[in-house]
Amino acid sequence: MNRSQFLDAAERVGATAAEAGIAAAVVEVQGLPGWWVPVLVPVLAALKSGLASFLGRKGTPSLLPAGADPASRR
Repeated sequence: MNRSQFLDAAERVGATAAEAGIAAAVVEVQGLPGWWVPVLVPVLAALKSGLASFLGRKGTPSLLPAGADPASRR
């Protein structure tokens, strides 16, 4: 695994963990049933991808800079 693949994997794992944590916190604070967590995670993932398309590398849902984004090297 090269450096850009490692950074890509780290971004994906980190984003997924953050989305799950945010979903769990929202469910806890709002007093919702626990089954809402897996419903909210994909919603947060879609929001992250949309936000990253504006802030990150153009044409990708990644927040990585062009030099570290494997999709930018194709």
